[in-house]
Amino acid sequence: VLVESLVVFLIVLLVHAVVWDRYSWCAVALAVQAFYVQFKWDRLLQLGGAVFQFRTAANSGLLPASMVIPLLGIAMKERCKAAGIVYFERFGIVVASAGMLLALFLSVIAVGITKPVPTNTCILTGIAGSIIIYTMKHSLTVSEVIEVLEVLLIFVYLSMILLYLLPRCFTPGEALLVLGGISFVLNQLIKRSLNVIEGRGDPIDFFLLVAVVGVVLLGLFFTVLFMFMDSGTWISSMFFHMMTAVLGLGVIMPWLYRLIQRNPLFWLLQFLFQTQTRVYLLVYWTFLAASACGVVFYQNTKRSSESKKHQASTITRKYFHFIVVATYVPGLIYDRQLLYVAAVLCLAVFIFLEYIRYFRIKPFGQTLRHLLSLFLDERDSGPLILTHIYLLLGMSLPVWLFPRSCAPKGTLPGAGALVPYSGVLAVGVGDTIASVFGSTMGEIKWPGTKKTFEGTMTAIFAQIIAVALILIFDSSVNLNSSYAWILASVSLVSLLEAYTTQIDNLLLPLYLQIMFMA
Repeated sequence: VLVESLVVFLIVLLVHAVVWDRYSWCAVALAVQAFYVQFKWDRLLQLGGAVFQFRTAANSGLLPASMVIPLLGIAMKERCKAAGIVYFERFGIVVASAGMLLALFLSVIAVGITKPVPTNTCILTGIAGSIIIYTMKHSLTVSEVIEVLEVLLIFVYLSMILLYLLPRCFTPGEALLVLGGISFVLNQLIKRSLNVIEGRGDPIDFFLLVAVVGVVLLGLFFTVLFMFMDSGTWISSMFFHMMTAVLGLGVIMPWLYRLIQRNPLFWLLQFLFQTQTRVYLLVYWTFLAASACGVVFYQNTKRSSESKKHQASTITRKYFHFIVVATYVPGLIYDRQLLYVAAVLCLAVFIFLEYIRYFRIKPFGQTLRHLLSLFLDERDSGPLILTHIYLLLGMSLPVWLFPRSCAPKGTLPGAGALVPYSGVLAVGVGDTIASVFGSTMGEIKWPGTKKTFEGTMTAIFAQIIAVALILIFDSSVNLNSSYAWILASVSLVSLLEAYTTQIDNLLLPLYLQIMFMA
């Protein structure tokens, strides 16, 4: 925990040194108080005193999770300020402020339920909160303050509902990241739905917002419904499929139509088959998806009746990382907009299939349970299997969060040109190589962990080689001699991978993106 915290502090200080304004000072204050409160959360988890049931095989992860959203907002603000895009500069400030407020909310909860009340931690939390609120008071307009409070309100309600319905699926830090992200998406969708201006906004952004909110609302609806009826019967399964069609065609499609001002299905078909390059990419991705399914079926056929408890090895699970890298790299080079939309569709399909598995919806629910049980690890301790969804999110978030409006030529200068590749580098290359080499050839373990020095070093080396290959094959990338910053970024994120107990597929790409954007 101490080394993980040290790495996060170094990243915060590096961003602070580059930005050096009142928001980065607020980030430093937030990091200091989150470091102290993290130990209170860890103690609550060990004693079973937390309000909800969290994932037990990890620490609370409050510090690394608390800094992600504020640092993303600060980095976005600086990039858009340099590009002269005032609207998104202000949006970056709103993101940073809301992220700090969400982290403070979790901190206050931990301090409030800790007995006896930790005096020193209370004082630190009060000081950090005062600094952040004072900065917000002198930085945000009234409408921006309302927007920040809306995000906080949505987060509170989502936390109470989802953490109750999904015990042991998240640590407090992972809940902050996932539920905070959903809160932002829902708030943006409501805001844009109430202020629709024809011709304003990119349809692919609206597609992401509606898809995420749609699948979340679908899950909440069926969770409440199946509290009162058995989800495993044929009648329930027919009702599930029928209501999915009704909600999709009767709610989600009209909502999307209102935002993009055209038929969503016709727009999607026209978008997917607009150019010959897109057709080639879709055929190629279909082949890779079939290959991934083939790996799942092949590994299950190897599972004999005598080895019911047999689990797929780490190297076997990393096959999917290689497949994902092979999926994303051509999309990043040839057509990022298509990759953006395809990733949204894939996320919606993954979550929908998880609903089918979780609710045991016929005819595929039980089959999915059997097939996916082979690939479970200690992080899938709750009722949901989220590892594959986290892998998709880790690869896609840098593409979705790339500030396109602040990059007129489609790319950012310097290390910022590598922002869309953050997921590929951190998870697809770094995490995969570290795991494979560390488990097969690693001998020198990092103190206090199962991760090895050899695995981390080979991960850094592999990511540097990957950056060189990106420079060769992607002509839009121009690093402008920012090689030392890239090496420092990759090294810090690789060290974070060695020490964090959080979901690395989600955390590492976001930190690498923050470093590249800064």
